[in-house]
Amino acid sequence: MPYEPPTHTVERSLRATTGAKIIAGVDEVGRGAWAGPVTVCAAVTGLRRPPAGLTDSKLLTVKRRTELAEELRTWVTSYALGHASHEEIDGMGMTAALRLAAVRALEGLPVRPDAVILDGKHDYLGTPWRVRTVIKGDQSCVAVAAASVLAKVQRDKMMAELGIDHADFGFADNAGYPSPVHKAALQELGPTPYHRLSWAYLDALPQWRHLKKARTWADASVPEVAGQLGFDF
Repeated sequence: MPYEPPTHTVERSLRATTGAKIIAGVDEVGRGAWAGPVTVCAAVTGLRRPPAGLTDSKLLTVKRRTELAEELRTWVTSYALGHASHEEIDGMGMTAALRLAAVRALEGLPVRPDAVILDGKHDYLGTPWRVRTVIKGDQSCVAVAAASVLAKVQRDKMMAELGIDHADFGFADNAGYPSPVHKAALQELGPTPYHRLSWAYLDALPQWRHLKKARTWADASVPEVAGQLGFDF
């Protein structure tokens, strides 16, 4: 399906209105997964023409996404990845875990950015960062699209590696997100050491429900994505 390529419109606006020179695009992956970390990438791209075909990682095939990530690693001015583990997600809630992963990514850049373009409508970073939120920024903003691809490819690789010793769960294919294979393995085998144990999917698994951790979400206004996805056996 044809799509409009991302542009530098938001970056140019930030430069003109705030004087920002170094602008990082930030995107996350793994928010709705039942297992594994949430991963955030911060990418600084400048105003150069992006690689052909750059867009939101979810719109790309695995092959094209992997190829594009390889190209982006040398094309971007700089980038860094940050992760919050499943234990940190259970302990502090998704909003705080997202912020932790994002701060780790931003602080991993060689130079602190003057401004941040954050994909979505919610600012989970807050002060002291200068943030511009952009709905579907991973499709419309070059830096955010680059961050989207780099984050997705890295987390998929991590989940495939975690799944080597847990082949029944299909992490190499589902990256810890709900899927028929994942659900069937959970029902039969219970959670792996990499599952988020505060999430609602355990409510539908009586034999494993005793493993569920107390809910400690930092921001009750943020939907518990796993519960919304359902677990219908």
